[in-house]
Amino acid sequence: MKVLVTGSSGLIGSEAVQWYDQEGHSVVGVDNNMRAEFFGPAGDTTWNLERLRGATRRFEHVQLDIRDRARLNELFATHRFDLVIHCAAQPSHDKAAQIPLVDFDVNAGGTLNLLEMTRQHCRDSVFIHMSTNKVYGDAPNELPLAELEKRWEYSRPSDFHGVDESMRVDRCLHSVFGASKLAADVMAQEYGRYFGMPVGIFRGGCLTGPSHSGVELHGFLSYLVKVAMTGGHYRVFGYKGKQVRDNIHSADVISAFEAFRKAPRPGEVYNLGGGRANSISILEAFDLVEELSGKRISWSYVDDNRIGDHICYISDLRKLETHFPGWGITRSMRDIIGEIVSVHAQ
Repeated sequence: MKVLVTGSSGLIGSEAVQWYDQEGHSVVGVDNNMRAEFFGPAGDTTWNLERLRGATRRFEHVQLDIRDRARLNELFATHRFDLVIHCAAQPSHDKAAQIPLVDFDVNAGGTLNLLEMTRQHCRDSVFIHMSTNKVYGDAPNELPLAELEKRWEYSRPSDFHGVDESMRVDRCLHSVFGASKLAADVMAQEYGRYFGMPVGIFRGGCLTGPSHSGVELHGFLSYLVKVAMTGGHYRVFGYKGKQVRDNIHSADVISAFEAFRKAPRPGEVYNLGGGRANSISILEAFDLVEELSGKRISWSYVDDNRIGDHICYISDLRKLETHFPGWGITRSMRDIIGEIVSVHAQ
């Protein structure tokens, strides 16, 4: 099998490269290190590319911008891909507002380019689009909440499992990033439903793992551990630091992709996160990171929350688990943070 991975030097992309390479497949990775352009030296993914080159046997890296339609066409004409995993994106709320044209061209335009190249050259190949829970905008904030000592929590028993795929995606505030990702999300659905292509859309929660180049603007847990281990300073933006996210290890993300590849559906949407068991607030994360690292975290509070940010977001995984009974979360919060701490301790 020949696999194309976009954003191949990023967290999920690199996990996909390594997994499919180890399974004996040929992998072409597309990445142009725009993360360094977006976030500066701290976001540079060159280290991860070099790690992949040393850890893989069938991986070919291609320096290519997904906005470049002509070069993408050449790539697809040269290779016959059996699987396309699209992870490349401009990933930050705050950065998107500074560069809205670039953000939309990368997130929406780049996704359309890849979908169309797949349709023209290998339309029966499975296409996996890494979307985001930010397509729901701030609509999840309308769910009734209770304030506990260190977290916000859903107050209705019916919301216990979290946000499912029926949550509306319009008539709410998204952030510029959320809007561009929503455009890509809907277009991916359309290529699946209109053209009958095997396209899966995964709306990620907090995706994490040791291969993340976390920065303040993107990469919550990775950045938090980095701050703890290096003696830096962490800023909490609003909601009393009690905002909740569900975290999923990059390996569990890839296993969900692989489950879909084996039994694809046209234009199907799934929420993908750590679920109830892997939900944690910032204050709770401080406690666990300090326990596992032995380091005290220096932090301060900023009253203003990020525009369109979620107060409490937990991914309801029941649809994914029902469609793919063999899939499930294998890494706990303690496992995830412990692994990231051990990497930063080296």
